[in-house]
Formats: sequence, C-alpha cells, structure tokens
Amino acid sequence: MSRDSQIPLLGLVRKLSGDGLVSFGAGSTEGQSPGVTVNLCIMGNLTESYNSGSENAGTSTEESSEDEEDSDGAAEKGGESEEPDVEDSCNESESAPQPDAEVSLAKDVPPKTCEKCKAIQQSQGNDLVTPRKISKGRLQVQLEGEGAYECSVTGLVFEVSERVLIRYSVLSWSKFGMFLGDSWRFAGPIFNVDCVNSPSSILTSIQFPHSLCLADPDSEMTFSVLHMKDSCPVIEPSVDHSGSHVKWRVSSLSPVGPIVQSSKPVEHHGVVLVFKELALNNSYSFRIYLATNNSSDIKDIGKEVRCSKRRYLKVEKPPTCKLDERRYRLMSEPEGDISPADLQFTLAVTKLKGYFEAFFEQPPPFKLSLIETESDQTVWSATIREGDCVDNAVEKPRKRTDTLFIHH
Repeated sequence: MSRDSQIPLLGLVRKLSGDGLVSFGAGSTEGQSPGVTVNLCIMGNLTESYNSGSENAGTSTEESSEDEEDSDGAAEKGGESEEPDVEDSCNESESAPQPDAEVSLAKDVPPKTCEKCKAIQQSQGNDLVTPRKISKGRLQVQLEGEGAYECSVTGLVFEVSERVLIRYSVLSWSKFGMFLGDSWRFAGPIFNVDCVNSPSSILTSIQFPHSLCLADPDSEMTFSVLHMKDSCPVIEPSVDHSGSHVKWRVSSLSPVGPIVQSSKPVEHHGVVLVFKELALNNSYSFRIYLATNNSSDIKDIGKEVRCSKRRYLKVEKPPTCKLDERRYRLMSEPEGDISPADLQFTLAVTKLKGYFEAFFEQPPPFKLSLIETESDQTVWSATIREGDCVDNAVEKPRKRTDTLFIHH
C-alpha cells in the first residue's frame, strides 16, 4: 500500500515526548480489508492535557482518564453498593449537586424510527437486560450464558461465549477527543467496559450505538473505534455497522468508542435539551443545548448544568431532531431575549458546551423553534407551558464532608 493510501494521522497526537510506541490502524468498511497500521514512537505522557488530571503518570487509563470513577470505591470492593442515578455529581466544592437538572442517557429518549434512514434506535433480536446502578455512575449486569444482550440503559450490545458479570460506564469524549484528527469524528458514546473476575475473551464483541443518519447512499463513511490500550490511543477497524450500531471485535478491555471518517458532513440524530433556571422571583430564563443523541454528549451537558452556580430544572419536551454541522438560530413566540443570535452545531470535542439562553418577562406559554440558518428550515419546535416550569422535586440532602476550616 502506498504512503498516500495510509490513514491520516495529523492531529491524532498533538504533542509527543520520549521514545515509546503507539499503534494507529486504519478503519475499514464492510467488504474492505482492515488497512495499514502505523507505529509512532512515544513514551510517558502522551499529552500534557491528557495526564493533567492525574497525579501519577503511571496510573492506568481507568484511573486517570475519568474523574467520575472511583477505582477504589465500594463497587470495586463489594460490587453491591447502590447509587440512585447514573450521572456523577459535580466535583466543584462550591456547587451542590442539582437533582432537578438530571439528564437521561440517550437510550432513555423514546425509540423513534428515523424517516430518512429508517433506522430504529433500538437493536432487534437481542435479549434486553436491565443493569444495576452501582457507585460513581457505573452499571453492572449479569449475563447468564452464551448469546447477545442489549443494555436497556445505554444501548450497548454484548456478545458473550459464557456466563459473565460485566461492569461498564459512560465516559466523556472531552478526555479522548485530542486523539482524533480533523478527518475523524466521534460517532457515538465512549465506554469503559470490564469483565469482573473473568478473562476479557469471554466478551467476543461489542456493538456500540451511534447517532449517524445513514440516509445518504452517496456518503462514503469509514467506521472504526478509538481504543485506549495501556493509556495509548489505537484506531481499530470495526467488523460491521447498521443504522444504529457499530460492531467491534474485542481485543482487550479499556476505554473504547465508535468513530467515523466521512467524505462530507454527515447528518446526526440529535436532541434539543431545555433547562429552566430556578430563581427566587418569577423570571423565565432557559438554557437550550444542541447535542448528538448519544450518552457521552448528554452526560457532559448534564454535568455542566449541575456544576453551574445556578439551579436548573430539566423541561421534558420531545427532544429528537436531525442536526448537521451547520449554524442554527432559536426563535420564540412571543418574542423573547435570545442569545447568541445563532449557534454552530459541531462535533468537535469541547470541554464546555455552547447553548442558547432565552429570557422572557411574561409567563408561559412560549413556543421555541430551532431553525437551520442557511435553509431557513425548522428542525425542532416545542411549546413550554406553565406546568413545565414548576419545580416539584424534593432536593436531596447534601452529603456531609469532613472538611477542616481554618479561620484567620
């Protein structure tokens, strides 16, 4: 294979140091060979930002890459510690967790057939299993024997050869997006998966849910997965893909998620998430987020809202729509104060998510419409009524922390 046909690597690793070894492999499509693998010599810290959250450069990927997980927590010791929600709480000391701003994972969005690609956001022919929620946002499921099992919460499909206990969690692409070049984009959520007290070979394959709309037959796409092996990024080929999932043959278990390379921008199954600020007066202020319909994106938004100094209530409205990497504007009836004037929907991995802020002086109802700027087409709309803005939740008591205060 010529040098020109090799996978583009520019941007996969932006800063290298030392003299170790990392492999990057080209993805493949159905009926194609896996492609070339290119070795780069690096060692130690891959990038400054990747290890900035870790005190020890020798920590494992599971410990250093995701601050939401506690590798020495109750789940690791006994595996039976219950946690009421899948989302992690904000780790900023001045911001209390906000139960009102909880955001469901992508599979909690009602399944809907896409009118364009006819993809049902739910796999067919698999045994549906409901996992237990354990500490720090982890999920755990006991699979009783050989077969294919679909998680009812995340949409993951596990193919196993025998009885096994699987523990897994949704991670954030913000911690791994630096390893994707300009030609690669995340296609679905990234997960950390582990077979508890069993060899990883029992888990033969994983099908990852993706958010792409595959209606355009002329769009050339290559699906692969980004796999973190021993804290090193490796792009591995997928086995197959459908309208809703990307299948990967398990090589080892560590953070892994589906990615895509396309000849042109690809339309995504998206969601619009609306949050109302809970204030002491009768103001009506909202945050409106645009996201792909995948658990990593939705989880990041939920964490950002909870970590805000203000409290927010999630407004339950039909969220699904189609989103391209284009600019959108938000309109309202009656007219409100909305900023910014328009917003770029992007698949670029960012630590903070952009959002619209809408303010109204009068009480509801408000009709919100999301419009694609170039075509002037309405892609989503919803009416917010008085009952949608009422906070009926009972705030959870704050957990006691042993903190020593020194008064000067």
